[in-house]
Amino acid sequence: MVGMASDEEIYRKYADELTRFATGLVGPDNATDAVSAAMIGVFTSAKWPSALNQRAYLYRAVLNECRMQGRRTATRRRYEQRTPAAGDADPDGAGPADAPKPEVLAAVLALSDRQRAVVYLTYWEDLEPSRIAELLGISDGAVRRHLARARRHLRKTLR
Repeated sequence: MVGMASDEEIYRKYADELTRFATGLVGPDNATDAVSAAMIGVFTSAKWPSALNQRAYLYRAVLNECRMQGRRTATRRRYEQRTPAAGDADPDGAGPADAPKPEVLAAVLALSDRQRAVVYLTYWEDLEPSRIAELLGISDGAVRRHLARARRHLRKTLR
């Protein structure tokens, strides 16, 4: 078909914004992997050629990949907590100077995937609820509800 962008063109067009989105969900260390895995899944999907809104389709794919990545990470952490390796403990508990405070990280990680996605798109991408709803495939009301619940949780947890 004339005018259809190649997978490479689509990747180049959306990779940066999707990586920023994934960074808000899974952190900078895992964002690129999540976007790459999502894009590969999308480009090999039988549904991709018929996607009416490719950008929204990609955002949902990245969100789903981040969810799966989060589940794998949680499973790995549970396993590691049961069987710690010798010498792995950090005696003073100090991490990198630019690392987020543990209580803030814990509060954000306690949000649902959808709540983290809505918070990221609202505050870091400065999108309106209607645009977020379109990207995530949910209603405007659901966006506002997720954002309100996330704010309430963060206020309560970080007091």
